[in-house]
Amino acid sequence: MDSLINAAGRALAAGDPLGALKRVALRDDAPALALRGIAMAQLGDFAKAKALLKSAARAFSSKEAVARARCVVAEAEIALVSRDLGWPDKALRSARATLATHGDPVNAAYAGSLEARRLILIGRLDEAERLLAGFDPGPLPPVARVAHELAAAGIAVRRLRTKAARSAFGRASLAAYQANIPALKAEVETASLVLNTPVGRLIAQGSEKPLMLDEVETLLASGALVVDACRNAVRRADAVVSLATRPVLFALARTLAEAWPGDASREILLKRAFRAMHADESHRARLRVEMGRLRAELTALAEINATAAGFALTPLGPTEVVVLAPAVEEDHGAVLAFLADGESWSSSALAIALGASARTVQRALEDLSTGSKVQAVGRGRARRWMMPPVTGFPTVLLLPGPLPSD
Repeated sequence: MDSLINAAGRALAAGDPLGALKRVALRDDAPALALRGIAMAQLGDFAKAKALLKSAARAFSSKEAVARARCVVAEAEIALVSRDLGWPDKALRSARATLATHGDPVNAAYAGSLEARRLILIGRLDEAERLLAGFDPGPLPPVARVAHELAAAGIAVRRLRTKAARSAFGRASLAAYQANIPALKAEVETASLVLNTPVGRLIAQGSEKPLMLDEVETLLASGALVVDACRNAVRRADAVVSLATRPVLFALARTLAEAWPGDASREILLKRAFRAMHADESHRARLRVEMGRLRAELTALAEINATAAGFALTPLGPTEVVVLAPAVEEDHGAVLAFLADGESWSSSALAIALGASARTVQRALEDLSTGSKVQAVGRGRARRWMMPPVTGFPTVLLLPGPLPSD
C-alpha cells in the first residue's frame, strides 16, 4: 500500500475526512475508492459514500477478501447511521466471519458492535447480548471500544441496569476522549443523556412525578404492584402479566390503578376502555364481561371487586398500586420516540423497529406531519422523516424490549 493511502487512512482514523480526500480524491483504484467512501460518510453524504464503497468492493479482486469485507462493514455502518434497517444483515455477519478468519480481529469486533447496535434498535436484546457476551474490548483501538461500549450501554439501558449502563457510558466517554474525535465525543454525550433525563412518570393516588432511569429500576424492584403503561403489563417484582395484545383490559387495569385505593366509577371505566360517551345496557354488560377477563388475568397479583359506584383493585398482600407511564403520552408516541434520536428515518425502517405494518407507520407519519410534529425530506424511496429533539422525551434506547422478568 502506498504512502498516500496510508496517510489518508490515518487521517480518517483521526476524524479528518477532508485531509483524507486531499490525498485520494483524484484516484480511482480500489483502496482509494474505499477511503473516499468512508470520508464521504464522515461528511454526511451517505448516498455518495455507499456508491463509492460498492465500487471499491467490486474493484478489489476475489483474492482480497479482507478488503472487500471491510467495505461491507463500512456500508453496514452507513446503513445503521442512516437508519436503513432493511440493509442485509447477513452480509455483515459474513464479513465479520471473513475478518475474524483472516486475522483482522479489530474490524471483526467493530462489525460485531454494529450488528449488536442494529439488533438493539429493533428490540432483539437477547441476540445482541449473546453477540457481546464474553468479549473483552480492552485491546481494541479507541474508536472500536466506543462502538462496543455504546452497544453494551444500549442493552443495559433497555434492561434497566442503571449501574451497568453508567459504567459502559463512562468507558465509552474515556475511549472517545482518547480517540480525540469531536463527532465521537458528541455521540457518546448525546447517548448518555438518557441517564439524566426523565424517562417515565409515576402516577399514584392522584399525583404524578417524573422518574429517572435509576428510579424506574428501583420502582420495579420495590414490590409495588405496577401497572406499566410503557410495556402494557401489570407486574410485581418478577411476576408479570402482559396485556400488550389486550388493549381494553389494559385500559381497565390502568384506570383502576389510577383510582386506587378508591374505586373507579363505571362511567369512567366505560369512557376509558370503550370510549363510550353515553353508555347503555349493552356497554355495561360488556364491561362486566371484560372485568371478568381482567380478574382472571390478574388472579395471582390482585383482586377486582365490584362496588356500589363501579370497581376497585385490591392487591394481594400489603403493597401499594402505582402506574408507570411514559414521560410523554400522545398519539403515535412510539413513532415520535424513535424520531427523537435526531436521525432521519424511512417509514420502512420505523416499521421494522416498531414491529408494525408499513401502512400503519405511514398513516402515523402523515398525521404527525399534519400537526407539524415531523417533517419529510426527499421524495419517493429516498424520503426520510425527522424531528428536532424534544426536551424531556424518552430516547430510543428505552423503547421496547422486554425486561429480564418478561
